[in-house]
Formats: sequence, structure tokens, C-alpha cells
Amino acid sequence: MNGARSLVETLLAAGVDTCFANPGTSEMHFVAALDQAVGMRCVLGLQENVVTGMADGYWRMAGKPACTLLHCGPGLANGLANLHNARRAHSGIVNIVGDHATWHRPYDPPLATDTEALARTVSAWVRTCTDAREVGCDAAAAVQAALACQGQIATLILPSDASWDDGGRVGQALALPAAPPIDAAAVDQAARVLRSGANTLLLLAGGAVLESAQHLAWRIAFATGCGLMADYVNGRVARGRGRLALERVPYNTELAQAALAKYDHIILVNAKAPVSFFAYPGKPSLQSAAHAQIHVLSSPEQDPLAALQVLVEALGAPPAALPEAGLRPVAAEGEPSPEKLAQTLAALMPQDAIVSDESVSYGRGFYRFTHNAAPHDWLHLAGGAIGDGMPVAAGAAMGSGSLRRVLSLQADGSAMYSLQALWTQARERLPVTTVLLNNRKYAILQNEYRAVGAEPGPTAMRMLDLGDPDLRWVDLARGMGVEAARATTMEQCADLMQQSFGLARPFLIELMV
Repeated sequence: MNGARSLVETLLAAGVDTCFANPGTSEMHFVAALDQAVGMRCVLGLQENVVTGMADGYWRMAGKPACTLLHCGPGLANGLANLHNARRAHSGIVNIVGDHATWHRPYDPPLATDTEALARTVSAWVRTCTDAREVGCDAAAAVQAALACQGQIATLILPSDASWDDGGRVGQALALPAAPPIDAAAVDQAARVLRSGANTLLLLAGGAVLESAQHLAWRIAFATGCGLMADYVNGRVARGRGRLALERVPYNTELAQAALAKYDHIILVNAKAPVSFFAYPGKPSLQSAAHAQIHVLSSPEQDPLAALQVLVEALGAPPAALPEAGLRPVAAEGEPSPEKLAQTLAALMPQDAIVSDESVSYGRGFYRFTHNAAPHDWLHLAGGAIGDGMPVAAGAAMGSGSLRRVLSLQADGSAMYSLQALWTQARERLPVTTVLLNNRKYAILQNEYRAVGAEPGPTAMRMLDLGDPDLRWVDLARGMGVEAARATTMEQCADLMQQSFGLARPFLIELMV
């Protein structure tokens, strides 16, 4: 057995059965090993940022890591933006990065770079294995690291001779490390604050915005009268009927400050203290009121379900039924608008759909119009690096066994960063409906011009214009093998959405907004 074969067998033994790949020469023995091992699904992405984004979406729905296969340091570099997003979403991923043979590297061949340095920018665990006999053990350690701390990125770098040399041994799957224990003092402090009668907010993130944790959070809110909000940065939120009608902390600094102004205390449950995405002249970085006290019930590395359960017990909070979300709306009519699109989504969304949201500025108000949709999971751009929407949609479809319809809400500018994901959606016959929001401009940057106090002129505005020439998304999608059509009214959009939900393949709707 060579090192590459031991790697594949170890990954399978540890429960990693999906590989998102864009391989090169250094990874050919891994690719060959896929024909010798049974059970590894290998999915090709045409650009590494698609590969890493798919691995992110896969974890968010499957709750277990996939591996990536990337070609040397430059291949890893191509995938860094969506690894950054995955790190912020606390997604567990095992990166396998090929490298030059140990005896070839000293000659400084063209692809040689500091791969470990690149990996450390996004990885909690990095190791280079130079011996085929150790590949299996190191792969098992990488899987263990990816599963730790509610999910993190582990990167294993393999010089090609460690893959092709004989002597490989299958590594034994390692036990999942226990989550850091909940601090009893933190629970007592949170309970005292909640009993005090002061205006208090429970700010939820990570696993705290999934369904089981929401029920516990509501028991606390019902018993104490505290507020509940979701952090702006969340990889996955359980939403729709039968779930809490949680609002997120707004993106806009003034709106966030207004939403948080009344709270004297903010208790963080796997969340971070609310901070603006960017600095703006004359505005504070922290979005909470200056007098507000921040308390940490659980950190992002801890188990939020356990933290909320202990707090429920400390408060003696009785069971409480979640509030009713209200009737589902009907699909909207007329010219498209953000409110009408959200209303139509709420009206037509299939049961247990998955929403991959990279609508950017167009979709910031979608939440309040979709609380009464059918039960669904909403996946956000967690790290702010645009280009994750369509890859995450593809990975989420595979992570759910291709049994749930995925709605990909996609801004046109950021779609161009990773439109190759459409090709993989077509190749894998994935049930993804993309609603491509075509406004022919970088609308978010036009808003940011105003926010920072800049005065754009004609040259600056042309830099934000995507209409010269137009991006023809129906043609682009069809060129990638995805059936597509254009909608200019909400009636057309609703009709195309309903048609697409019955397909066992991807479909793109170019919605002119």
C-alpha cells in the first residue's frame, strides 16, 4: 500500500466519504487510489474556490467533514476566500494539499511556495507529512481536528513522494475531543443578570440558532422577558414555521445601534460582541450601547445546547410553546422588489428547503418577510468574502443527500467570482434553484461610498457598473449545462420557481431587479 491509498482508506474509516477536488500532478496518486478504494465520492470543481465553498456547504448540512484535494500552495491560495468563510461559519473541513516531492523542492520549481504559511491563515491545524508510513496516522489526526471545537479547518500537506512511496498504513479513527466544559460561574452570572429585571439580550450564534437550541432559548426568554436575536454572522439558521422568528443584528451600523440601544446587558451564546463589518468615520466599532455590559455564557468552541440547558435549569424556566408564525403569504405580483421576492419565497418555498443566501445588499430585509415560510435552513455568507453562494448551495445539496431543494439567492456581481459552481451542479444533477438577482451593478459598494462619506464621480461610478457589457446570465448558465430563463415580473419568477422545484436537476432564474 502506498501513502495515497492509506490516506483514502483512513479517511473512509474516519467517516469522510466525500472529496471535493481540483487536483494536479502532485495529487495523481490520490486520484488513482480512488479507483482502488470503495466508498469515496469525488466531486470535481473547476476552480479551487468552488471546491472549498462546496466543502463548507457540505459540512453545514451534513454535520461531518468532507475533504478537499488541492494542488500545491497556489491551488490552496485560490481556495482561501471560501476557506475564510468556512472558518467564520465554524465548518469542519479536511484540506489535502499536494506538494513537490521532498527531494525536488530544494531546486525551487515554479509552483514552490510556503504552503504551510498560507494554510495557517485559515486552519486551526496544519501538518506536513513527509513519510508514507505516517500518512494514515496524520490523516486520522486531521479528521479529529476538523471535528473539534464545533468544527474547524485542518490542512494536511503531502509531498508527492509521501503519496507514491510504499509503506502506507491505515490510521485508526481517533476519538472526538470533548468540547470545553461550560463555566459554572458564567452560568451563575447570566442567571443573576436575567433575574435582575434589567433589559437583557441573549445573542445567539452557531448551534444556538438551530432548532433544539431555539426551544431552550425561548424558555429562557419566556421566563425572564429577555430579548432574543441572532448574530449577523451565522453559517446556518433554522427558520420558518415551528421555529423562532429570530431577527439578526442588522448589517448597517446605525440600524444595529438602534436595535441594540435599549439593552443594558448582552449575554453571548456562541456569539461575539456585535461589531461593525468596517470602520466608518466618526462611528464606533462596537454596535452595542456604550453602557451595555457583555457577558459570555458560551464561546464559539463550546456546546451551546449544553450551555442553554444548564441556564434553563439554573433559572427553573418551564417549557413554553414557541409563538405562532402566522399564515403563509401568497406570491407577490408586479415589478420585483426585495419585499416581493421575500414574500414569494415564503409563499412557495418547499418543505425543508435550504436557502444559500448571497443576495448581499438586496436581501438584507428578507428575514422579516420569511418567518412564516415552511420550515427551512438558511445559510449565510459568514465571512463576508463574496463568491460563496453557488458553491455553498452545491455542497449543501450534497450534504443533505440531494433530497432537499436548495434555493440559491445570488447577487450578480459576486456570482462572477465562482460561476463555475453551476457546472458542478449540472454534472452532479443537484436540485438547486438559483435566483440570480441581476441589477447590473455592485450595489453594495454604491451604498458603502455613502457610508464612508466619499463623493464618487463618473470614473468611480463606472467601476461599480456591470452593464457595459451586460452579463447575460441565461447564456452563462446554459454554457455551464444549467437550464435557465429570465423573469422581469414576480408572476414570471413565481411560475419559474414552481416549475424548477419539480426538477431533479439545477435551474437558474435571471430575475431583473
